[in-house]
Amino acid sequence: MEYRLWLAGKEQNGNADLIPIEDPATGEIFAQCDAASPEDVEAAVSAAHAAYRSGVWSRASRHHRADVLDKCAVLLSDALPQLITTESKQTGRVIREMNAQVPSLTRWFKYYASLLRVEERSVLPTMGKLHNFVDRVPLGVVVQITPFNHPLLIAVKKLAPALAAGNSVIIKPSELTPLTTLLLGKILREAGIPDGVLSVLPGYGATTGKALVEHPLVRKVDVTGGTEAGRAIGRIVGGNLAKYTAELGGKAPLIVFEKANIDMAINGIVFASFIASGQTCVASTRIIVQNSIMDELLQKLKAKIESITRRIGAPSNPESTMGPLISEKQLRNVERLVNGALDGGNAVSLIGAKRMVSQSPLDGFNFEKGYFYEPTLLTSSKERNSIVKTSIWREEAFGPVIVVAGFDTEEEAITLANDTEFGLGAGVWTLDLSQAFRVSEQIDAGITWVNTHHRNDPSSPWGGAKSASGVGSENGIEAYNAYTTSKSTIINYASPDESLAAEDWFADGSGSVRYG
Repeated sequence: MEYRLWLAGKEQNGNADLIPIEDPATGEIFAQCDAASPEDVEAAVSAAHAAYRSGVWSRASRHHRADVLDKCAVLLSDALPQLITTESKQTGRVIREMNAQVPSLTRWFKYYASLLRVEERSVLPTMGKLHNFVDRVPLGVVVQITPFNHPLLIAVKKLAPALAAGNSVIIKPSELTPLTTLLLGKILREAGIPDGVLSVLPGYGATTGKALVEHPLVRKVDVTGGTEAGRAIGRIVGGNLAKYTAELGGKAPLIVFEKANIDMAINGIVFASFIASGQTCVASTRIIVQNSIMDELLQKLKAKIESITRRIGAPSNPESTMGPLISEKQLRNVERLVNGALDGGNAVSLIGAKRMVSQSPLDGFNFEKGYFYEPTLLTSSKERNSIVKTSIWREEAFGPVIVVAGFDTEEEAITLANDTEFGLGAGVWTLDLSQAFRVSEQIDAGITWVNTHHRNDPSSPWGGAKSASGVGSENGIEAYNAYTTSKSTIINYASPDESLAAEDWFADGSGSVRYG
């Protein structure tokens, strides 16, 4: 099946080579997608800028935009069967995950529709007979770059506030997983997004992405991706004096204290670490456990992982627990990090640590041609906490691999948690409320969950606390404001006589004049 560009409200052929779309569970090329050339980028930006200048969306009433966003939510719900199946196929993620995640995306459109209806504007306390009110107005043409791991989720998280604010949007999905974002473009047009206001341009970063972020008419770039790519894009965007939001890398710590409920913590660890096969920026791959409960936790964690491994099968099977990695390249990266830790003598594997190539005991699915990797549990070898010397403690693996280190004191746990250049997500497990507050305040992360993980609500800011994890945040009023600029209007309501007496700067004589 072949997919075309969604350019300015209609399907169009691209002027670059076709992108092969691979099913990572089987290695099969099941679709092809047009890639956008620099000429296609120019056409999309020109259409977006023209739509913005026309005011068809940028100056539409906030109630109209809210109604359209509500309609987006309705039509998204209607399209769920196709979206869920396609999302699972292109990412390899199991259908049970997609059945849970994709229907939740309507919340973002509904949230920002509600925000438009209730947003209040400031009236500032200026001196004299002046009325100073502040509006928030759209930026213009904005570019969004999304990754492979949550194609629809991250696209909707970015699109909803940008469209609510009245911008024209061009979104470049990952070349590995562009299909559902293209389908989303059609859905949003049917909901009432005017032609030119939204384009979806699949393509490669070096060509399509580069042409988009370099364009002088682009007033904001919002990217989710790796740290190095984020830095490179940021340098270009900064040169254009455009706004920039970036949600980048993570190496989330998850601390388990002896005052935690261990069974709850085990469930939290495997969810935090193995959802999306560990391919999330907030995956908790550094598990920091109080030594007094280490043996019990490792025993129960190993048993839980064994249960997950036994029930891995075809991603389309509703009983299957975990899917493959996205590509052979990603599989090789996980193998490199795990093997490096084991070969260096600083880590031992309690379970996993190898590619899956046999048949599934769940349903007979053949893993051989896919990119499946066993859920893996690594801990230190003989030397205490030797695992913190490994690359896999430092680098973002983006795979189903847990590394475990121990601690004795609260201060030691916090030190281990902050022992990273990243600062996106973190988890704390304890039933001691005072300890939860005390520790969470000291962890350098933009999001800290206590006795839960991966919670993601449209109202809750999502962003990093250290530069390697990005700048700015998604979700909430902050994201809406980041897609706008403030416009201050100051009106003099004094009578003509009052104004004539006080406003003649160049009157004869040396009388006092106002300033400000």
